Amino acid sequence: MELNVLELQDRYIKFEIKGITPAVANALRRTLINDIPKLAIHKVTFHHGQIRTMQGDEEKVYDSTTPLFDEIIAHRLGLIPLPTDLNMKFRDECDHPPDVGCPMCTVTYSLNKHGPATVYSGDLIPVGADNFRPVDPLIPIVKLKDNQAILLDAEAIMGTAREHAKWQVTSGVAYKYHREITVKKDDSDYWEEVKNECPNNVIYEDKEKITFTDDIECKAIAKILSFDNPEIKEDDTWFIFQFETDGSLSAKDTLDYALQRIKQRFEKIRESAGLK
Repeated sequence: MELNVLELQDRYIKFEIKGITPAVANALRRTLINDIPKLAIHKVTFHHGQIRTMQGDEEKVYDSTTPLFDEIIAHRLGLIPLPTDLNMKFRDECDHPPDVGCPMCTVTYSLNKHGPATVYSGDLIPVGADNFRPVDPLIPIVKLKDNQAILLDAEAIMGTAREHAKWQVTSGVAYKYHREITVKKDDSDYWEEVKNECPNNVIYEDKEKITFTDDIECKAIAKILSFDNPEIKEDDTWFIFQFETDGSLSAKDTLDYALQRIKQRFEKIRESAGLK
């Protein structure tokens, strides 16, 4: 197997893998979707009642209620991307009762805001762990009117998308076969234009023919495909993958973990089948 990164950003990656079967490619896709651990809010405790604060010399009384049901707010909190440390443990792997957390498996958040205001994800404050502030601080949660307030505590734990979508790190996980698109120069009206616009997509050229690939995105390739009746060959042992993350993990760390995870899964299958 050979893996090469074609494009890399913090939250996006495009890469090619050579020498694998469609079954392995699909196993990697499913691993990227379902098996990457992530931190997400799992338990929310709302504190209802009156909240009294001093504004200058005047006491202000707020009612700890919001326009939305608690369940809706809790659901929104669970979907907020949080920075994830892959060294953290799943709660059921820690040496304590399942309903009790510790710094190795749990991050605690607090939220306290008065209206009129919009409550954003950035208002979630991690307790004693500033590096776990939400990835995007501008995700709206709820709007508070005058004399309304929200006061809550929340616990975030590790999980995977097999359990719930709030633990899904990746989106847009997709792959395709490597394609080679060949046209005869005499029969093509666009090959020179496409070559000039997409020089990195040319993989072979002689006096009579030119071959492109669409592994690297270039809009001009569509002209060859639409108008020049090219010869197209696909390689089912050579795959082009791409995906993005929600920011809880970088794309590189996500791929590294997925490759390790899929290796572990295949080793368990071999062991259970009695293979070496």
